[in-house]
Amino acid sequence: MPRHSPGRILVECAASIRSQDDHKNRWSLHGKTALVTGGTRGIGKAVAEELLGLGARVHTCARNAVELQACLSEWVGRGYSISGSVCDVSIREQRVDLMENVSSLFDGNLDILVRECLLLLLLHLSH
Repeated sequence: MPRHSPGRILVECAASIRSQDDHKNRWSLHGKTALVTGGTRGIGKAVAEELLGLGARVHTCARNAVELQACLSEWVGRGYSISGSVCDVSIREQRVDLMENVSSLFDGNLDILVRECLLLLLLHLSH
């Protein structure tokens, strides 16, 4: 086949699409569950959105109920499978409640944990 024939271009396009599909499948988190603490701002929000985009079911928490509800509404409106709860992870009782809630939501299966609060907790403890 000549280098730029229609048949050659079609074969190259099909190979490219197949490669893109393989890449999507390789990076799919469909069926996986994730907890992202501090998921309404900054890096935590970016991580939550990336996990959602890859197909994971995500639960996030934040201290600010208004910000949490705004993010949840946005994500649900985009068709993502996400839930959230108000939680200050520096308070032990709230962490316990969070984990009980997440365990119930995900039938005891948590595949991914992203603790975006760690820096804030360390800063809080250092003062």
